[in-house]
Amino acid sequence: MPKEYRIPTETIFYQEDIKKSKFIVHIAHTPDLESAKAFIQEVGIKYPDARHNCWAHVAGEPGGSHVLGFSDDGEPNGTAGKPMLNVLMGSGIGEITAVITRYFGGIKLGTGGLVRAYGGSLNNAMLELKTAIKIPEAIIYGISEYSQQGLIENILSGYQVLDIKKNFTAQIDWQIKIDSRETKLALAEVFEKTNARVEFKLKE
Repeated sequence: MPKEYRIPTETIFYQEDIKKSKFIVHIAHTPDLESAKAFIQEVGIKYPDARHNCWAHVAGEPGGSHVLGFSDDGEPNGTAGKPMLNVLMGSGIGEITAVITRYFGGIKLGTGGLVRAYGGSLNNAMLELKTAIKIPEAIIYGISEYSQQGLIENILSGYQVLDIKKNFTAQIDWQIKIDSRETKLALAEVFEKTNARVEFKLKE
């Protein structure tokens, strides 16, 4: 069963100095792997002289392993990307990418210090992040006579409908974006209350 989860509603910029090293954090809403990669590249272009642009992403629903990724980008193995990914996964937020740009200040932090710096600066940036609940979506579609339009609209008013597109030709072509947890009930109610004259289907 699809579940709702939180997603970022804005892009965050946060900066922190740790033992003279500058840590610049960027966080963005990235609904898929393509947008995550594009955001990482965008930040890298913004700071071409930086020695490290480390990143992590949960580029989809939280808990889906195929949407996880991270990179230490030249930092010692396990000191940057993985701590960042741990912060993102621990937040329960989905569709999110974080990039931390580091400018070395001349004082070595050591592996433990780097883990704390990358994880800690991202944690601090996350405190400023605004989020919203993402509703799991599905699309249902079908055709009806004009005489059924009012009844169908009345039925749909009882559900969490996110968008309706109607194409008026000889009949009405419907395409409805709805909370996916309500599709089964909505399909059954339309079928029943139109006396089986209208049968909407779930778009695969």
